[in-house]
Amino acid sequence: MRLHADNSVEQATRKYAVRATGDVYVITGPVFTPNIAQSAGIGSGDVKVPTYLFKLVYDEDLNRAWAHWHLNDDASRGSRPISYGELVRRTGIEFLPGLNPRD
Repeated sequence: MRLHADNSVEQATRKYAVRATGDVYVITGPVFTPNIAQSAGIGSGDVKVPTYLFKLVYDEDLNRAWAHWHLNDDASRGSRPISYGELVRRTGIEFLPGLNPRD
């Protein structure tokens, strides 16, 4: 297993940020399922490998947010973004507390 970065997601995010009229925030992270302790590990240090990777994009000017969600494997490719609400539901984390972004 290895981390897989989908170049099309990176390019699309950069392109959006360059075109935006205000600040764009990007939060990227791992998701371990069912939890980090029970996730597969690699190497002599048993480094835990995330099951999923996400990239949350928040456009402050438009109060708009969406996320890219990918299974962390070599076969995964870019797919349609999910809503901010769906990302919160899947992770249990409120990434933008106090804000109510549009999807």
